[in-house]
Amino acid sequence: MSNNPRKRREALVYHAKPKPGKIEVVPTKKYATQRDLSLAYSPGVAEPCLEIEKDKENAYKYTTKGNLVAVISNGTAVLGLGDIGPEASKPVMEGKGLLFKIFADIDVFDIEVDTKDVDKFIETVKNIAPTFGGINLEDIKAPEAFEIERRLKEELDIPVMHDDQHGTAIISAAALLNALELAKKKMEKVKIVISGAGAAAVSCTKLYKAFGAKAENIIMTDSKGVIRKDRPNLSEEKMEFATSRKIDTLEEAMKDADVFVGLSIADIVSPEMLKSMAKRPIVFAMANPNPEIDYQLAMDTRKDIIMATGRSDHPNQVNNVLGFPFIFRGALDVRATKINEEMKMAAVKALAEMAKEPVPEQVNIAYGETRLNFGSEYIIPKPFDPRLIAKVPPAVARAAMESGVARQPIQDWDRYEEELLERMGSDNKITRLLLNRAKMNPKRIVFAEADHLDVLKAAQIVHDEGIAIPILLGRRKVIEELMAEIDFHEEVAIIDPKSDEEEEHRKAYAQVYWKTRNRSGVTLYDAEKLMRERNYFAAMMVNEGDADGLLSGYSRAYPAVVKPMLELIGMAPGVTRVAATNLMNTSRGPLFISDTSINIDPPAKDLAKIAQMTARTVQLFGLEPVIAMMSYANFGSSKDPRATKVKEAVSYLHRNHPELNVDGELQADFALNREMLQNKFPFSKLAGKKVNTLIYPNLDSANSTYKLIKELNKVDSIGPIMMGMRRPVHILQLGASVEEIVNMTAVTVVDAQEKVKKQKK
Repeated sequence: MSNNPRKRREALVYHAKPKPGKIEVVPTKKYATQRDLSLAYSPGVAEPCLEIEKDKENAYKYTTKGNLVAVISNGTAVLGLGDIGPEASKPVMEGKGLLFKIFADIDVFDIEVDTKDVDKFIETVKNIAPTFGGINLEDIKAPEAFEIERRLKEELDIPVMHDDQHGTAIISAAALLNALELAKKKMEKVKIVISGAGAAAVSCTKLYKAFGAKAENIIMTDSKGVIRKDRPNLSEEKMEFATSRKIDTLEEAMKDADVFVGLSIADIVSPEMLKSMAKRPIVFAMANPNPEIDYQLAMDTRKDIIMATGRSDHPNQVNNVLGFPFIFRGALDVRATKINEEMKMAAVKALAEMAKEPVPEQVNIAYGETRLNFGSEYIIPKPFDPRLIAKVPPAVARAAMESGVARQPIQDWDRYEEELLERMGSDNKITRLLLNRAKMNPKRIVFAEADHLDVLKAAQIVHDEGIAIPILLGRRKVIEELMAEIDFHEEVAIIDPKSDEEEEHRKAYAQVYWKTRNRSGVTLYDAEKLMRERNYFAAMMVNEGDADGLLSGYSRAYPAVVKPMLELIGMAPGVTRVAATNLMNTSRGPLFISDTSINIDPPAKDLAKIAQMTARTVQLFGLEPVIAMMSYANFGSSKDPRATKVKEAVSYLHRNHPELNVDGELQADFALNREMLQNKFPFSKLAGKKVNTLIYPNLDSANSTYKLIKELNKVDSIGPIMMGMRRPVHILQLGASVEEIVNMTAVTVVDAQEKVKKQKK
């Protein structure tokens, strides 16, 4: 909830446009012909109906039941909004459905139930339960939530979980196990203070007890103070955690405590309370958006603290998305009849163990770390870690099998892990990784066409989100008018290269440019004249260190923008040819396509160099490049020069860069279909591997391919990403969307970060 009118408007537009809501139903079978439709509906649909009538388990075989979860709420405890009703809760439930899909490929129907009566709510859920493979209860207020979950778990034969209770419990328990290990303390001996007594707090405390915490060592507080046994009218849940100790306040409870777990409100823990805790204190301040004690204040107060919060801008974020998608994934995959304690504890252990394992380079890159290592600032995995899908569901599935609640045990665990990894192909995780990495160390980026509305909107977003520090280049009056139109009131640098106030900069830049080009026919007058042009001025800003990178090309043809960049910026040392690649977020995962913008018909050796540069770019995104060199022919089947050129490039790469996973020449279907490639060309270096990089023999084919994929499949494209330039310079496609400009800004920032690193080496 924002007090900023523009932010409020952005949120409303996001949910309303281009069509209302965030999720939709998509057919999974062919429906083009009358035959297809007769199989999908009458008369063909009768056959699976009869099979299910014989055995209800066949619903998992013939319908989506096995991958369908209901996210159900009555809107009585929505986020930080409280009891706002079932209709008002629907955007949140749709959002939960979106998270299920992108993190674990689970389909969701969100269901909002218009009743606060516990019996009626339970009856409604039971009546619709045959539709689903699992039930995720959401945003239901306590204490009703406890009874609703308990009874549904008892009365249904599919997994039921109230994520508000158990999600935070599972993630924080994993963090607590690791924090205790680092602090060299034992669960059964530590003194724990729980601030808050709602559904999440109760569930957290129960789970800690399951891992060995002792009831006599736990103190729970609510808005009235310490929950004591002599307090009248305690609920059943609070009575379980009531203490006999004669203390009344949180301040008293904190004295000599080893662990503080906050699930309450902001700023209720003072530095003095923190100082009164035992040595090596563990503090999980998880109130959102502001924790029970400010992170930096806590770190300044105690140097020996191990701290976690619910925020993404601090280490150790306790984020429910680490748990619920993967727990349901494992439960669904073995057709579990419930989510029991054993399954939750298995998820806890899997998360805790993951934090101790070597972190993939993709995650290090995303979080701007040289190397994340198990320690006080890394006690739980990061939400972007791609290993989650392959680690947590198998642990949950095994626990379901071992505890006797799995109806379809998994036989081949290696194959199951492969299937899990394949499920993540449709996720746009790499874009989130890119944006997150840019935010870690934002750079000064020149927007050379800031007097265009979409460019300015993108600059506003990157400023607001902390992705970059925008420098707005263009006609000052136009920029200021557009800024007023979109409520962009923050102070940012605005530069009009043609204005009198920039004369000194123009002359200085012209002198530098002239000295480098005076033997190439450029006069000082020419140089001064060129500096009035925004692309030349912007390039000189980057050259002279007045900016860290630049973006241009929104309103001008690509070749016209490339020319001044090559003249002024030039190529990186050792590079003989620049090129461009586009990253496509396809349904099979990220796919890089080169060269999409610059080289019209490169010879074999240049084609090989384009492949090398693209490989380095793929690695920049934390991925291992698997490269197919594209052609209309397969492995020498054509002797035409257009095919043999590709063959020569591959031979060059195999001789000089055997470490690269590259092969060809290959047709597109063989490159992208692992089974076809394995069966037909088992000798290939790519056999059995998932290709993520396509190098095309000419500009026609590469440019057409990426634009076809983008338009026909509505695929997000990031690019063209310039490769081989001396400084961070990137050129937009003509008329790029606001989202594309934002993504390219992040690319420019990351490029600048990498070039700074190389300079320091």
